Amino acid sequence: MSTLSYTESDGRTALWRDRKRYLWLLALIPSSATFIAWGMVWLTSWNVFWWAGPIIAFVIIPIIDVLAGEDGKNPPDEVIDALENDRYYRWCTYAYIPLQYSSFVLACYVWANWDLSVLSNIGLAVTVGVTAGIGINTAHELGHKKENVERWLSKIVLAQSAYGHFYIEHNRGHHVRVSTPEDPASSRFGETFYRFWPRSVVGGVRSAWHLEKARFERLGTTHWSIRNDVLNAWLMTLVLFAAVFAVFGIGIWPYVLIQAVIGFSLLEGINYLEHYGLRRQKTASGRYERCTPAHSWNSDRLCTNVFLYHLQRHSDHHANPTRRYQTLRSMDQAPQLPGGYASMILLATVPPLWRTVMDHRVLDHYDGDITRVNVQPGKQEKIYARYGATVDGGAA
Repeated sequence: MSTLSYTESDGRTALWRDRKRYLWLLALIPSSATFIAWGMVWLTSWNVFWWAGPIIAFVIIPIIDVLAGEDGKNPPDEVIDALENDRYYRWCTYAYIPLQYSSFVLACYVWANWDLSVLSNIGLAVTVGVTAGIGINTAHELGHKKENVERWLSKIVLAQSAYGHFYIEHNRGHHVRVSTPEDPASSRFGETFYRFWPRSVVGGVRSAWHLEKARFERLGTTHWSIRNDVLNAWLMTLVLFAAVFAVFGIGIWPYVLIQAVIGFSLLEGINYLEHYGLRRQKTASGRYERCTPAHSWNSDRLCTNVFLYHLQRHSDHHANPTRRYQTLRSMDQAPQLPGGYASMILLATVPPLWRTVMDHRVLDHYDGDITRVNVQPGKQEKIYARYGATVDGGAA
């Protein structure tokens, strides 16, 4: 079903073809990063290729992003349903899972049996972590779907990065509180990535736990149950790690830990840039306004969008959380990042550069009104004064 028909505004029937249909298979490259690393080391004997994961994610992809440019084209509304129900796109995401776990097992075998230097082992752990981190995006895509099997697949993917609670916190926490000061996964104006990381990691765990506990309280039963989706997700991680330690030896534990931390830190890097400084305003009733495309940063960079299943069309995702990746649309109302997620994550690791590139864009989005921005509380008075406002609403 690569070509679909639709009716143009003048009544003529036209054909539409998804030009990215087979490009989505490229999204499987990160899941194969360990095999790529092993193959390149075997061919060249250069141990630097154990670092293939970050080389692919933070060198090759940003370069291709610049060369490939942007793609802001959307499918016609008439073809959305057919495109949504084309099962080819689902299998593209399902295929990530066996590749991800076979890469993980290969890495465990190398750590246990090969006489690599500590630096090479760490490089391999970072490569596996990149696979796990981009796998969280696959889990994100699957976790939003209504089919029960896809939700379970989401938790299976998250097990490697020990981030199974993301399945609960993201769907029932972040999507409710997005772009508000109460959301641990929405970064604030003036907040560095290094300050955001612990707030989001700890806040995400707390939020997921409280959400599940509240669900069981409404059911009138204990939350200490295997049906608790936080507990059963964490149990998957315990079983997975226990299995690889039993097979390959406990000596691999530092690298298993490193890959998990790299994996969920990559997710937190994406969280940091998706809503930086954006804030939903409160209405006269005291409730937050409805989430709109104006509350998410988007990017139309083609390469990163292919590798991340259109995650950068984030505004449409928040408006339509169950919509499958191939039908997500670029939206004019959404503020645009100057680069793709891969290059923006690198930028976020250098706070002065991040502020130079992003702060004026946040202000421009709110017509220079700093009082409408989601500002870091501890810096609010200083930041307000810098832009001619005071916390009590007067002029500085």
